[in-house]
Amino acid sequence: MYPVCRQGDIMSGTQPEKRIILHLDMDAFYASVEQLDSPELKGQPVVVGGHRSRGVVCACSYEARTFGIHSAMPMSRALRLCPQAIVQPVRMARYQEISRQVFDIFGRYTDLVEPLSVDEAFLDVTASRRLFGEGWDIAEKIRRDVRDELGLPISAGIAPNKFLAKLASEQAKPDGVFQVPERVDDFLLSLPLKRLWGVGPVLLKSLQKMGLRTVADLRHMDRADMERCFGQAGERLIQLAHGEDERPVEPQRSLKSIGHEDTFDQDIFERETMHVALLDLVERVAARLRKHGLIGTTLTLKVKYADFSTVTRSRSVADGICHARDMLHLAKQLLEKTEAGKKPVRLLGVSLANLMDADSGQGLLFDEDRRNQLKGLEQAMDHVRERYGEKGLCRATLVGHRRRSLTRE
Repeated sequence: MYPVCRQGDIMSGTQPEKRIILHLDMDAFYASVEQLDSPELKGQPVVVGGHRSRGVVCACSYEARTFGIHSAMPMSRALRLCPQAIVQPVRMARYQEISRQVFDIFGRYTDLVEPLSVDEAFLDVTASRRLFGEGWDIAEKIRRDVRDELGLPISAGIAPNKFLAKLASEQAKPDGVFQVPERVDDFLLSLPLKRLWGVGPVLLKSLQKMGLRTVADLRHMDRADMERCFGQAGERLIQLAHGEDERPVEPQRSLKSIGHEDTFDQDIFERETMHVALLDLVERVAARLRKHGLIGTTLTLKVKYADFSTVTRSRSVADGICHARDMLHLAKQLLEKTEAGKKPVRLLGVSLANLMDADSGQGLLFDEDRRNQLKGLEQAMDHVRERYGEKGLCRATLVGHRRRSLTRE
């Protein structure tokens, strides 16, 4: 039995203790799971993703990274860089199964766990020190538990806030621990600006035009000047350059949106085929909404054409929607506002945002009795799929469709 520190334990006397935040990140998670389940893959360049000619890389082992392969790279390019790479399909159900076990281990040491994805999280272990030792001790105990019980590597960053902890875990990879020193500037000032949260290619280019290359360069900038140039982002950059981040670890971090997308093994032209693909997508979105007890008010359709150009179309509804049939109705309308059909389509995606509790909304298109009938039917479908897997039950229209999709997010 593991004692767990609770949020109310963080105060010591009348003064709050200095925060100890961990950022824990599984190393090459999908690829590591593939190597765990197939020991002959250990030490090999493993690439997890879609079709060899048209898919994208979802993850890759460190052995593959030495060839310049990285996530989101077209699979065809990855195989040109490393022809001997071993391509494995995405097995999301397996990764989620392992993820639940990893997060169970996190929960032994604190209830202040903020998931960021299936393979990484922030932990506030400030109060946990009374039971488990200092931050370094706790990080090593968690890493030991993950390694001994699951056979997988995990890296840990230790710092007084989330921003620095994330940087520290990047420094620790692979399979290590790094603690930000007491003199934060010794670690922070020499870092390139691209390491800062929110600094993407466009912003980085603007900063470089100003002669800024490192955090130390940014530290010398006037706050007012940065705000004039970049608005709130400028103020935030100055805060990060000083290592400032007061955000708490949020165990109940709410979902911002729920979505799925498919890349097809061949470009599609026919609207009827697109409608079948949209039905598959909204079925999966609706299932996740039911699982979390949510509805949403803004539906977005994503279309990527064969030339890799991408467009999105959105529509908001006042009452909120959660049923696949409602979402399909809107998605078809949005599809009409694109060039799909005139131009071949490589990828389709559907997402629902502005989420809220299902009890908060009334739903679209159907009266209450009709909505209750749909809810009962969809819950029965969920039960069958939970017992027999995703292939255990699907609409007749979708039979064979999922085999034609390569990459599913």
